[in-house]
Amino acid sequence: MTTATSTATSTQIHLASRPSGWPTHDDFRVATVELAPLQPGEVRVANAFISVDPYVRGRMNDVRSYVAPYALGAQITGGAIGRVVASTAESLPVGTVVLHQHGWSDVVQADASTFRSVPEREGVPLSLSLHILGMTGLTAYVGLTRIAQLREGDTVFISGAAGAVGTAAGQIARLLGAKRVIGSAGSPEKVRLLTEKYGFDVALNYKDAPIREQLAAAAPEGVDVYFDNVGGDHLEAALDVMNDGGRVALCGAIAAYNTDGPVPGPDNLANIITRALTLRGFTLAAHLDLSPEFGARMTEWFAAGEIAYDETIVDGIEHTVDAFLDMMRGANTGKMLVRVGS
Repeated sequence: MTTATSTATSTQIHLASRPSGWPTHDDFRVATVELAPLQPGEVRVANAFISVDPYVRGRMNDVRSYVAPYALGAQITGGAIGRVVASTAESLPVGTVVLHQHGWSDVVQADASTFRSVPEREGVPLSLSLHILGMTGLTAYVGLTRIAQLREGDTVFISGAAGAVGTAAGQIARLLGAKRVIGSAGSPEKVRLLTEKYGFDVALNYKDAPIREQLAAAAPEGVDVYFDNVGGDHLEAALDVMNDGGRVALCGAIAAYNTDGPVPGPDNLANIITRALTLRGFTLAAHLDLSPEFGARMTEWFAAGEIAYDETIVDGIEHTVDAFLDMMRGANTGKMLVRVGS
């Protein structure tokens, strides 16, 4: 156990250059940084798990977005969970489990106000607070309820359905009364998981045939809600089959994250007009007021055994970039995490 007056080192992942197209290891740098003794009101946290998410790719580009891009030479920030190992803040004593957004490092030190304590529950892994019980699950809930205004009896299509948000969205849609849930994924194994473990009625392997053709065959009565994690050809496919008054929650566009030129738009945008569709993009920060509602409902569903989850875990802070690159290529099932410590 460290003390407030001791120094420590932090192994951090920094952005070394802005990727053009697909990121490579050369775009990152592993840095060892010495941490000073704690100042009043600060805590030092040893991370247990680091979240690896698609949105990180967008923040590597120096473009206008909903949040500032990462600075060159600075640490990649994002979700993580760990334990306080040194503290000068009464609110967060040593041993407290905390969530934070300081990101890709094994040890982080900052003002206590930038950390949030979370309770430990017997039999519930700490990592779940980074996905199905945390921001990932909340993202799915917000997209389905507030953005797409899911109604009982709706037919729902979810792209990127075997990822962390997709698996959460499929289960939440069913629990909220969807009549039929369709998902897309990129391998036979993931397709089987969607139907056998996550309760999807139909799962499509988008590598088997054009998703536009597959979705039309799978949804002869149309789709009422589309939860979009992919964009590109999946959005085009959804616009073909949306019912009149259909709603689209635009959560991500991973198909375009690693392109190095303009991305063509869908060729059927006129359907938005003729079918009176609503397409609405969202980021989670604007909808955090739904956290208590989501927390209450998810806690009930989880306790009742109605929620399944998968984790793909890579060990070691030095392998964080490997985990990120694998996740961008779809190698993960469920949530991609880096395990830093215990």
